Amino acid sequence: MSSPSIVIEPLAQRGKLRWQVRMGRRSLIFHQEQAARAFAAQLHMRLLWLQEHANPDDEFAPPGKSYE
Repeated sequence: MSSPSIVIEPLAQRGKLRWQVRMGRRSLIFHQEQAARAFAAQLHMRLLWLQEHANPDDEFAPPGKSYE
């Protein structure tokens, strides 16, 4: 399973510069670049953790959950 790419883009909105963090079709807009970068870094680390702890037999099972 490959992780979706997380993208940070500048966005002009109502005459002001905003920062958009995108992952696939979903996105969030931040007023500060530092907040957008911190969120993107945390999201990236969480996705890596989920991939490392995913059950290879059931890709939809939450980490640590066993259905046996």
